[in-house]
Amino acid sequence: MPSFDVVSKVDLSEVDNAIQNVRREIEQRYDFKGSKCSIERNDDEMVILADDELKLKQMHEVLQGHLAKRGIEPSVLDYKAAENAAGQSQRQKVGIKQGLSKELAKKLVKEIKDKKLKVQVALQGDELRVTGKKRDDLQDVIQHLKTRPDEQPLQYVNFRD
Repeated sequence: MPSFDVVSKVDLSEVDNAIQNVRREIEQRYDFKGSKCSIERNDDEMVILADDELKLKQMHEVLQGHLAKRGIEPSVLDYKAAENAAGQSQRQKVGIKQGLSKELAKKLVKEIKDKKLKVQVALQGDELRVTGKKRDDLQDVIQHLKTRPDEQPLQYVNFRD
């Protein structure tokens, strides 16, 4: 029976490459000269340290630009509230969304079932498995999921006939 998986995964090595490029750009940019701005990644979370709010916003723009160049959508970033660090400096934690959340998975299952296609959808951990008798039905599901507004980028993997 044909099937495919709907997942949401981020290549962390590409995130690391983007962070290295951001560090290089911060060192070279004139408006960041003499500032104590930095960015680090621990597992699925980044910590951005900036001198003030303006530099923090500039670092967001630089980070999103470098992620986009690496093929990673900025919607995978989950910005937490900025906290005050020593002096006027700002610290902000940024989560990297990996896998489908329970709420998003339930919403996707409901949307697929509302399409009235002859497919079955099963939640398996942090991914969805879609199976059906016809390959065309599966392709219709993929087309529908591609047209919906993204809270999180989705990938369609493991397509089997």
